[in-house]
Amino acid sequence: ICTCCPTPLDRHLCLCCEWLRCCGGGEPRPRTVWLGHPEKRDQRYPRNVINNQKYNFFTFLPGVLFNQFKYFFNLYFLLLACSQFVPEMRLGALYTYWVPLGFVLAVTVIREAVEETRCYVRDREVNCQAYSRLTARGQPPVFLFITQNQRVPADMIFLRTSEKNGSCFLRTDQLDGETDWKLRLPVACTQRLPTAADLLQIRSYVYAEEPNIDIHNFVGTFTREDSDPPISESLSIENTLWAGTVIASGTVVGVVLYTGRELRSVMNTSNPRSKIGLFDLEVNCLTKILFGALVVVSLVMVALQHFAGRWYLQIIRFLLLFSNIIPISLRVNLDMGKIVYSWVIRRDSKIPGTVVRSSTIPEQLGRISYLLTDKTGTLTQNEMVFKRLHLGTVAYSLDSMDEVQSHIFSVYTQQSQDPPAQKGPTLTTKVRRTMSSRVHEAVKAIALCHNVTPVYESNGVTDQAEAEKQYEDSCRVYQASSPDEVALVQWTESVGLTLVGRDQSSMQLRTPGDQILNFTILQIFPFTYESKRMGVIVRDESTGEITFYMKGADVVMAGIVQYNDWLEEECGNMAREGLRVLVVAKKSLAEEQYQDFEARYVQAKLSVHDRSLKVATVIESLEMEMELLCLTGVEDQLQADVRPTLETLRNAGIKVWMLTGDKLETATCTAKNAHLVTRNQDIHVFRLVTNRSEAHLELNAFRRKHDCALVISGDSLEVGAGTPPTGSSWECASLPALGRGGDGGNDVSMIQESDCGVGVEGKEGKQASLAADFSITQFKHLGRLLMVHGRNSYKRSAALSQFAVFSSVFYFASVPLYQGFLIIGYSTIYTMFPVFSLVLDKDVKSEVAMLYPELYKDLLKGRPLSYKTFLIWVLISIYQGSTIMYGALLLFESEFVHIVAISFTSLILTELLMVALTIQTWHWLMTVAELLSLACYIASLVFLHEFIDVYFIATLSFLWKVSVITLVSCLPLYVLKYLRRRFSPPSYSKLTS
Repeated sequence: ICTCCPTPLDRHLCLCCEWLRCCGGGEPRPRTVWLGHPEKRDQRYPRNVINNQKYNFFTFLPGVLFNQFKYFFNLYFLLLACSQFVPEMRLGALYTYWVPLGFVLAVTVIREAVEETRCYVRDREVNCQAYSRLTARGQPPVFLFITQNQRVPADMIFLRTSEKNGSCFLRTDQLDGETDWKLRLPVACTQRLPTAADLLQIRSYVYAEEPNIDIHNFVGTFTREDSDPPISESLSIENTLWAGTVIASGTVVGVVLYTGRELRSVMNTSNPRSKIGLFDLEVNCLTKILFGALVVVSLVMVALQHFAGRWYLQIIRFLLLFSNIIPISLRVNLDMGKIVYSWVIRRDSKIPGTVVRSSTIPEQLGRISYLLTDKTGTLTQNEMVFKRLHLGTVAYSLDSMDEVQSHIFSVYTQQSQDPPAQKGPTLTTKVRRTMSSRVHEAVKAIALCHNVTPVYESNGVTDQAEAEKQYEDSCRVYQASSPDEVALVQWTESVGLTLVGRDQSSMQLRTPGDQILNFTILQIFPFTYESKRMGVIVRDESTGEITFYMKGADVVMAGIVQYNDWLEEECGNMAREGLRVLVVAKKSLAEEQYQDFEARYVQAKLSVHDRSLKVATVIESLEMEMELLCLTGVEDQLQADVRPTLETLRNAGIKVWMLTGDKLETATCTAKNAHLVTRNQDIHVFRLVTNRSEAHLELNAFRRKHDCALVISGDSLEVGAGTPPTGSSWECASLPALGRGGDGGNDVSMIQESDCGVGVEGKEGKQASLAADFSITQFKHLGRLLMVHGRNSYKRSAALSQFAVFSSVFYFASVPLYQGFLIIGYSTIYTMFPVFSLVLDKDVKSEVAMLYPELYKDLLKGRPLSYKTFLIWVLISIYQGSTIMYGALLLFESEFVHIVAISFTSLILTELLMVALTIQTWHWLMTVAELLSLACYIASLVFLHEFIDVYFIATLSFLWKVSVITLVSCLPLYVLKYLRRRFSPPSYSKLTS
């Protein structure tokens, strides 16, 4: 089957997909997928293709041109070129206007075409993957076989698996950004069928909720009608296989539920906005100012003629005559410069693996004022280490874990010496427990209350059957959706109670004496962000006792456990040490009590409407007066070099926001450990507010403090600044002062909404890096990306754009005197290479830029390209243009072509000398560009006899006149540059001297 359409692989169906049949419109609504009902085949599916392209064949050229001409800069040159088709407005040959514009558009179109082609090839590779299909005569629902390491092509209901434990694992990193495997369970009644082919014989149906964006929840039912009595099973997220995930173990069979635009992954994908850098907006603004000056000058020229005759036409002609004050070469140089900057970033060996996905905003890396960063997987490694076990009266840390191990050993040693206990629950009087029994109960609860599955690997084959007998401990790895749970189970193994086996209905623990304890899993209540807790009900096979274990955050567990006087205090103490705290509790259930609960729970799970509320109500009936066993504390390790990187960012004037779902105390501790907050810096905790007035008062209280970090909850931030980032689960933000640079593990929305998104490939997957404008492999690479590449890109583009202002010398010298090829040659082969070589310039070495991040702070004020520098270069243009034009007229002798020869040669030499004046650090390619341009001009003089007297330029008179004009136009600027460096040197020059 081809993934582009859920029908048999047929050429005609694959190519056109019967659009009307497959792409039915309308509002999303619940659906029923019939199995074994050939008379009910009217279900419509949208076309199942992945399309990440911005354009199609018909919209490509119009779309690219629209995106180019919607900005004033490009629209200006289009109107300018079009005006030359009107005879009354024509000033020269058409090619002098259309060739430069065509070149700019060709570069843009080719670049967009390459990116679109790459995107099309990637999409086609995914869309043309083939899958095995379970089929019979007719057109039953689409049953697909998906093997290990295959991508799931559509949203499906999980029906069968080849795994002996009756479950499978999914890799979901391309869906939710998390690299931890997810456990999925098939529909029980279809898993019990002898073979997969029997799916074609049963009469059943799947009822599913309408398509929606929630990837963490699902409501549906599976009903088998041909059994006696009919069987109904509730379907939840554990029975789904979402498109974009990858099967990590075994072979699965599923039935297609949603396709195309109804896929969860597609509905969660927003089209990223087209980002325009601040630098480009500033250049666009300066271009408008130049155009305004052009209009004023044109009006003045017409006013000097007393608006005589067809004065409105004269205004237009003057606008066209002086139009070269806005040089089109600026757009060419800036676009080509962006390509060079992106290439340099990718080639930097000190930040290997860096990918540039948006080549239009490299200068934005040099203008970052605020940085938003996720904590888990970005500042930290998302690798949890067990640090603390607290029982209320005693706490065990890493240096005392041998005591816990001895307690566990003594309990099971004593049990092996006692006579076997009578099977079945027994009522005993409450006695004061010994410390060993308390430790044992806590460790056993931690070893049982989780969603971890041990996986055994040997010679590349994964198998769990009788794993504890066939494989050694060294072959066992734990798989879970949360690194916290893996850390807890690894810790119980280290103290003597090892999880050796698990399937859909049972768990096996191994004691220090190699005895296997068997437990039947009666119910599992998965963790959700809403409930902030998870639970499990198990039956001990040796005693028959039924126990309800639960663990969760202290904010919810405090109202569930029995009264105590130490929970809140100790949770706060552990959080202040930077530990992630979980509260563990248990409750013993009688058989009758459990049976009553199970009946109500099954009934609630079969509900289609308000299922979550009904299920939660039933579970809460058990969550009362639970026995508090212990507190656990795990710590997430910081990324390598995160502290010096954050110090570099802070010294560079960048304000950092850290977003996290941890407790307030944990967030504060992590911020201190990462040096996001200095040790002697005050911390202001933003109190919970309910309206904007309260938020305003609280902000005023914060502003009155000096050098103070702010810690604010998500609820308060939502009141004061709007809704937090979509899809985020964070509750606290710890920050020194909202930000415009996005960086994170899996918060795609934050990255897409930022002015410049940087994704870090970490333990939480690659989703963020794929959505980012730039992606790096380690957080520490962020410093070099900003301090070196961002700074260089911005300063180089600023120099390029300032030469656009300098090119306004055309207004004073070139337009009245030069025609045809001279105009094009000036802006291309004669000056393009030296000007463009400025993309290689740098004021300081990269090591100095990293050592002194304060240099970056200067860029945040926008000084390299500002109204001040703009005015300075306008004055330079006026001075040099006047010098060249009036100098040539003053030294004019006999013929007009002599003026052209003198002034144009002086113009070229002045341009080359001004480039040399601007360069901070010479590169050998810069020298080559200068000499090559000069050589091109000298060589072309032979062919320019129409404009320049070739015999005149060989005379001594020509040489001394050109030398004098060039010297007068450039020497004062060189003197001013020397005096400025001598008496008011810039900050970077102090470091280079």
